[in-house]
Amino acid sequence: MTIKDIAEKSGVSVSTVSRVLNDHPDVSEANRARVMAVVRELHYVPNSSARDLVRPQPDAIGLVVRGVGNPFYTAVIRAIEQAVRAAGYTLVLHQIHTEDNEVPAAASLARAKKLRGLILLGGCFDYTPERIAALDVPFVCCSFTNSFGTLERTAYSSVSIDDQAEARRAVAHLIERGHRRIAILLDSTCDHSISQLRYRGYCQALEEAGIPLDRELVEETSDFDMAAAYSGTARLLKRRPDLTGLFAISDSMAVAAMKALHDGGKRVPEDCSVIAIDGIDISAYMIPTLTTLIQPQEELGEKAVRLLLDLIEGTGENRQLRLQAALREGGSVRAV
Repeated sequence: MTIKDIAEKSGVSVSTVSRVLNDHPDVSEANRARVMAVVRELHYVPNSSARDLVRPQPDAIGLVVRGVGNPFYTAVIRAIEQAVRAAGYTLVLHQIHTEDNEVPAAASLARAKKLRGLILLGGCFDYTPERIAALDVPFVCCSFTNSFGTLERTAYSSVSIDDQAEARRAVAHLIERGHRRIAILLDSTCDHSISQLRYRGYCQALEEAGIPLDRELVEETSDFDMAAAYSGTARLLKRRPDLTGLFAISDSMAVAAMKALHDGGKRVPEDCSVIAIDGIDISAYMIPTLTTLIQPQEELGEKAVRLLLDLIEGTGENRQLRLQAALREGGSVRAV
């Protein structure tokens, strides 16, 4: 007798039986009671050998990471891996470049590995029914949601922060400290992605404060990497040396911007305050420490796994979860 037999008789998934037998907390009391009743009825004694407890390949979950080398993803991946393992599944990790399309990559991986479900970490914000038609297993968007697409909310799951709201909050933090000449450093104002959403938040904060949008303070780098952020900040300084505040849409861009400000003769925060969003490890070790809105990386990963398991096991429906970032007051912002 195996845990598969227990699962069939109790009417739950194999992974649920595994979690009950391994005393994991993320099982409903009803399912736990149902499984244990069958265990007692059949006088089941768990076999301690790895052979009987190892998950078969069809119960693997795929994680497709779009953006090789993005430091923000490190803690999220670790949280996903731990949550998947705790649930009794195995994880298949596949990384692609930012320019690559995650959907066909995910569909191919799911077929090749016979995956039960997928987590897409980083991806496009404009899915359509036609675009996701190739995905024939449940999937969850992690760290992004379908802000610009045409999918019905019942067609996908996601867990992310509200990028527009958090950007508005970051810029408002500068405004509350007297800043009015506030620049933004971003990839693009119209990329149908995270950059555009955070640009909207920037504009919203300015409008709410009665500050006219100054296009000379908007620096589009056409890339998220640090070299592009450094060059963009250098251009910004030449164009508007009178700026007093800078909102970088990611911590890594802010780190590069602080270096460019230093090299351009500007002190942070005495001459220019800097704020960002993400909370990557290196930002805590800058001099001064970067003031940033920290995304709940571990919670993003854990909730993505929970959403996916609910879909796989038929205990939940597609949902879109929004988490809140936490402001870390570093030393890179001062009042003027």
